[in-house]
Amino acid sequence: MPETHYQSLPENERREALEVAEISSGSKAHLLEKDIWIVAALGVLFESQVAEHLIFKGGTSLSKVWRAIHRFSEDVDITYDIRAIAPDLVAGSGEEALPPTRSQQKRWTREIRSRLGEWVREYASPTIYAGLAQLGFDAEVRADADRVWVIYKPLFAETGFVRPEVLVEFDARSTGEPRSNRHVLCDAATHLPGVKFPEAHPNTMFVERTFWEKATAVHVYCRQQRRRGERQSRHWHDLARLDEAGVAANAFADRELALAVARHKAMFFSEKDANGIRVDYEAAVSGGLQLVPSGGAYSVLADDYARMLADGMLPDDSESFDELMERCAKIEMLANSLRSSTPKPQPM
Repeated sequence: MPETHYQSLPENERREALEVAEISSGSKAHLLEKDIWIVAALGVLFESQVAEHLIFKGGTSLSKVWRAIHRFSEDVDITYDIRAIAPDLVAGSGEEALPPTRSQQKRWTREIRSRLGEWVREYASPTIYAGLAQLGFDAEVRADADRVWVIYKPLFAETGFVRPEVLVEFDARSTGEPRSNRHVLCDAATHLPGVKFPEAHPNTMFVERTFWEKATAVHVYCRQQRRRGERQSRHWHDLARLDEAGVAANAFADRELALAVARHKAMFFSEKDANGIRVDYEAAVSGGLQLVPSGGAYSVLADDYARMLADGMLPDDSESFDELMERCAKIEMLANSLRSSTPKPQPM
């Protein structure tokens, strides 16, 4: 029998189908529904004329592509290859396409943001809207600077934490390398074999680079002793799962990749710690990584973690927050012991 497209089903049948999938998958129906919209939006982007220049990255790539984490990730992060959007700026800048000075970085950032905002408004947003409509998905699509919101009418009552919208966030200050093309399916697909769901084939950033990007972001959070934590605890959860999957060990072994991420962060994501001192990313990946926050920042993250657990965004068997921090402390210790024990090159 031919498969029936999910989006062609009447509303009540779509709701019933996802309730069936909820029972067999263990994932909540409203999360399965949002996942369908995520994959649909992703599929439309990577069927577009500029697909070769786009790179899927971030937490959703860890769950949807690499299967290294098992939490629900609700946003889509996309890099538009800097070499494609700004070939005039990066000419002669080397493989990493980094500006030669900090003043040049500021000029690059202003120009890229302007070009990216125009591209999102004039191309990405209309492309997503038209592509979804062609597939039979009815949604409001709204652009704002480097972001696109896909807002849909939910089949299930809102929980207050997971909103019936998909945020697609773009950046264009990286090459997105290393990357490879991957196949993405909806979480409900394997539980409803008679129903045809959207699929996507995105170019995806390698998981080891995503590990270092997350680890350095966590390092900054810890050094700044932030008191803002909504939806932030997922990054610590991801680091623990990546460690379990063996990704952390591979990332630690790739010294050049760690330094490449540090150089990129230092140039484009310069931050200061709680004392006003500039965060040294190279030192972070060279024996000075901090993954466990202290004081009020710890409590804020603990509360956020509890909310994510309550709404089903983390697996039911997830460890307690204190246990998660103990796990991250071990990752931190291993990363720093490996780097600090690496012999320093001797001068010639």
